[in-house]
Amino acid sequence: MPAAAGRYSRRAWIIAAALAAGGIVLGVLFCGGLYAGLTYTDQLEFCVSCHEMKATSFAEYSKTIHYQNASGVRAVCADCHVPRELLPKLVAKVVAGNDLLQHVLGTIDTPEKFEAQRLRMAKIVWARLQADDSRECRSCHSYQAMDFHKQTADAVAKMQPASTTGDTCISCHKGIAHHLPDMSQGIQQAFDDLTEQAKQQGAKADTLYSIVTKPMFLERPAGQPDGNGDGRLLAITPVHVLQRQGDWLQVRIEGWQQEGAERALYAMRGQRILNAALGNEAVAKVEQLSTETDPDTQIVWHRAAVTMWVTREALIADRTPVFAYGAELFGDTCGTCHSPPPTDTNLANQWIGSLNAMKPNISIDDEQYRFLQKYLQLNASDTAGRS
Repeated sequence: MPAAAGRYSRRAWIIAAALAAGGIVLGVLFCGGLYAGLTYTDQLEFCVSCHEMKATSFAEYSKTIHYQNASGVRAVCADCHVPRELLPKLVAKVVAGNDLLQHVLGTIDTPEKFEAQRLRMAKIVWARLQADDSRECRSCHSYQAMDFHKQTADAVAKMQPASTTGDTCISCHKGIAHHLPDMSQGIQQAFDDLTEQAKQQGAKADTLYSIVTKPMFLERPAGQPDGNGDGRLLAITPVHVLQRQGDWLQVRIEGWQQEGAERALYAMRGQRILNAALGNEAVAKVEQLSTETDPDTQIVWHRAAVTMWVTREALIADRTPVFAYGAELFGDTCGTCHSPPPTDTNLANQWIGSLNAMKPNISIDDEQYRFLQKYLQLNASDTAGRS
């Protein structure tokens, strides 16, 4: 009996050892296969093997300094788009499975389809780099290794402050390897969404907010209005509905007038945040509610209100989506070249000059510019929460 038990025990050990050895071999093969697969799919040739990548992304990237430069150091697709650490790399590879699916579906298989999706795809990459502090960029670049004396004056003016404030690479280096998308697409889509929300809500509330500049009239026009009316109602201005007649609303607009410059109706005393611009006849109809003198400037201000007629279009009851559009406009307009500063970086009146200085570098129309300026002013350091 003991001999039989011994033979059984030896057999069990042999089987266990064989299984362990087999497990080790399989583990090595699996790890080796995984490593080989990860390495292969990190190669430039694999990344551009799809025609949609070769015709667009690769064609753009091959003309940049990351592809060809004096030092001969090339950053391939994976250097910018795939983390080096194992766990984040595995997550990135799993997420990239969606790219293969979209390839099969033909989502971006023509230049026209690619351009239609460029902004959406770019924002996904930008958001990821912003969230992980441009991790892949920092695999090659670091503030500690930079010799600022060898950089251009313009680069030093931007890079040196960024090294102390903690700004991340993607804040300023969008479009470094690929063409920048048409940011106006995102702005227009955000405005279309806001317009749709205004239509769905309808102008039924007692307090409404304009989302565009609208003409105002002292008397309700009998037919289709022509001309600029008796004044203009600026975007993000609250109006209080007094009565409704078909597509027309009689509204009361309140604000502040500076003595001697009564054609402008401002949102706050001393702040150049325009609520409405009034014609001469409308100025004569303004009701002055109270008068105050600014102790710092000795300027006389009148709290005032005026009753006008406006159409019900482009008015919304909830200001939250209005401000959300303002934030989108700010991010898409200013975030292309640098990280947008907090809105409370400036005083309300300072935003006028700051935005005007950046006007040559931004490509938005006059209506969008007025909207952006007012959004920033209403969220400035001396006005946020008061509006």
